[in-house]
Amino acid sequence: MDFCTIASGSSGNSIFMGTEHTKILIDAGVSGKRILEGLEKLSLTGDQIDALFITHEHIDHVKGAGVFSRKFDVPIYATMETWDAMEGSLGKIAPRNKRFVYEGEPCVINDLCVKPFAIPHDAAAPVGYSVFAGEKKITVATDIGHVTDTIRENITDSDILLLESNHDEEMVKKGRYPWNLKQRILGERGHLSNRTAGALLAEIMSGKMKHIFLGHLSEENNSPYLAYETVAEILEQNRIKLGGALKMDMAARNSNGAKVTI
Repeated sequence: MDFCTIASGSSGNSIFMGTEHTKILIDAGVSGKRILEGLEKLSLTGDQIDALFITHEHIDHVKGAGVFSRKFDVPIYATMETWDAMEGSLGKIAPRNKRFVYEGEPCVINDLCVKPFAIPHDAAAPVGYSVFAGEKKITVATDIGHVTDTIRENITDSDILLLESNHDEEMVKKGRYPWNLKQRILGERGHLSNRTAGALLAEIMSGKMKHIFLGHLSEENNSPYLAYETVAEILEQNRIKLGGALKMDMAARNSNGAKVTI
């Protein structure tokens, strides 16, 4: 099972994962051209993608979804509420390619099982996704306002986890954003801070996890170095060592991240 982020950040998100038989994208928040460039670096083409799963309707997650679906006849999966919120911005989608997912209900695509789970964010009905291939599990959990039991349950025992580490709280508070935007970021339906991401990882860590990716970093209120060091320090304080059986990387904003195979 392969995993690679094509883009991850406040300006656009798209993640590839797949097996020999099935290949999917989670989100298409960059241009169709950019997605194809990312796939080309993985020696893949757009017509090899079997499905596109959308976490929520914000533009940094759906920007290229309509174009990609039309060009390669790819079905788009999203919650019913997300479809209602995003459909007008996607352009015409073939009825056969409009598919629905439901929180907590697995969706089978060939040899992959995709399970959506609810996340708290200021969107219609946002979800994260856990993707299973046999005993292997990859989870994508970003755009999280606060940690819930549902999130804990769904990210636990992942082999690979892409977790939001959006901002440093002090940078947000002291930064140039207007107060209402600061409140949104720091609020219960906003984004996960570096420290909260670290605390969550320390809480749910099990011996099964092999690779952590920190993603969806704010360009204004964070840096890859700061996010990594903050989370690593919290893990170390909880006697969780990085670099051996457990690795941690940053999901790049404008280019492919590290490709991992499990």
